[in-house]
Amino acid sequence: MRRSSVRVLTAISCLLFGAAAWRLGPYSSSNFAAEAQTTQAVAPSSVAVGPVPQVRPVSAKISASPKPADIPAVTPTAAPGTEIYTAKRAEAIPTVARRYVGRTSYLTSSELAEAIRKVNGSRSGNILKANENLVIPGILSAPIVEKTVPVVKDFEVRAIYLTGIMAASDHGLRIIRHWREVGGNAVVFDIKDSDGSVNIPFEHPLLGKHQVYIHDVPKLVHFLHSQNMHAIARIAIFRDERLVKEHPELAVQSKRLKLPWRENGKLVWTDPSNPKVQEYNIALAKYVVQLGADEIQFDYVRFPAEGDQKDASFVFQAGSTEPEQVVAESRGDGRPSTGSGQALGRPAEAKQGGTAEKPAPKSSVSRTTAKHTVAPRGPQRSDVITAFLKKAYAEIHPTGALLSLDVFGVMAWQRPVDLAHTGQDIVGMAKYCDVLSPMIYPSHFFGMDNIAHPGDAPEHFIGESMARFELITKGSGVIIRPWLQAFRWRTKTYSPEYIKVQVATAREKGGIGFLFWNAANDYSKPYAAMPEMKTANAKEKDKFFRGDELPGAAIKASLTPGAVPTPAPADPARH
Repeated sequence: MRRSSVRVLTAISCLLFGAAAWRLGPYSSSNFAAEAQTTQAVAPSSVAVGPVPQVRPVSAKISASPKPADIPAVTPTAAPGTEIYTAKRAEAIPTVARRYVGRTSYLTSSELAEAIRKVNGSRSGNILKANENLVIPGILSAPIVEKTVPVVKDFEVRAIYLTGIMAASDHGLRIIRHWREVGGNAVVFDIKDSDGSVNIPFEHPLLGKHQVYIHDVPKLVHFLHSQNMHAIARIAIFRDERLVKEHPELAVQSKRLKLPWRENGKLVWTDPSNPKVQEYNIALAKYVVQLGADEIQFDYVRFPAEGDQKDASFVFQAGSTEPEQVVAESRGDGRPSTGSGQALGRPAEAKQGGTAEKPAPKSSVSRTTAKHTVAPRGPQRSDVITAFLKKAYAEIHPTGALLSLDVFGVMAWQRPVDLAHTGQDIVGMAKYCDVLSPMIYPSHFFGMDNIAHPGDAPEHFIGESMARFELITKGSGVIIRPWLQAFRWRTKTYSPEYIKVQVATAREKGGIGFLFWNAANDYSKPYAAMPEMKTANAKEKDKFFRGDELPGAAIKASLTPGAVPTPAPADPARH
């Protein structure tokens, strides 16, 4: 191409760009926006068109980009059975767990705390950041409602005892699980102990504000049922230190001082014949049945057996023309005795040296009582106890729950002095209960049957006691289920073998089932003995026990979600 042609082309290009610039120059971006909004089609330049309507310019604003702070935070959605909790600064998981445990299926806050850590990434720390979202597992849609699982009264119970504090603890849950693993099928737990402390939420005019340890009884009973275990709620009836201190008018009264009477210096006894005291205890028992307990166990269902009996005054004596005469055995000092060598009280209360007489040379079976008075006339303590049980049984029996009674082992000997003091007439009591549980701990039979160390003779004292109880209750239909010794007090032979001897002897003499008592809830020896007894049963059928299980025992529904591991049982030797 010639240089002249290039110049021509360059000139033409410049003219064209200039024209374009001139054409666009008078228009702003507003004109483009206006033209874009017109609906009038633009005709080709060769076609004549009418006058173009005047288009007014409009302004278009572009919104500023939103700042991050303006964007609402996305709240995570809680899965069914969970809840999202937004933590406060420096808050801890155990604190959150304590706040939520009552609304979850977990029994203790530490169990819930462990579950929270697991479902939130298996975290090891407890401290939370501000606004940190935490998944709370096991949320219940409604409070647990548990029902009594009825069993026949000769259901073979294999139980241990737990205090209220222990039953509500992580350690208590480990004990329960371990007991189930070794062959147990029931647990006795305190609702009201002998100091009068009520371990559950319960409203009553006589109770008032009190310390609660078992906050959710239906949840605990549901847990026991999920382990295929029979739930026995223990209520100490008339020995109630809390009640007599808050309501001294309900205590046994001193004739001499016109003040609440004391047993060996201790203000602990309510008046068993006071209607308000009776109604209070029956109301508590009925309430616990409504919460799902399978059995109510009455302990201390008796009159005080020690102290100055002649000075003790009771409501049932009021208006009686013939005051109650307590048959007393001579001790040489004019004071009454229990009439036998057995310690009158639970092992936790018996002091070293005992509360009874030194070993006597005569056999307890043939020993007679020196009476200061003739047989008493008028209302008797045994009448009061029997009438109370008749009333209580009428309220409890229709619910389907069993009623069992703890009684002194020495009552099998039926001495007039023991009956006169305690009011525990076994024949009369057997009419108004399903089960009698005599406390036949060998170590408590001081000075009986010419045996200097009764604690080391379990076969003799278990066998003798059971034979006597079976004889005096024959034909009543009541079941004898004994309390056995699971502690080493006053015995040098306490061992798994000691446990096995007691169980075998009780069964041989007609007992159905058994209860192990240890005030500290240490069941290391029963833990070791149970598997050995199960093995022996396989070789010699039912040598130690039948092995009854709850109806529908194949159905096991755990309270806690399956994703949360069950804590391993603690070392039995450490319980």
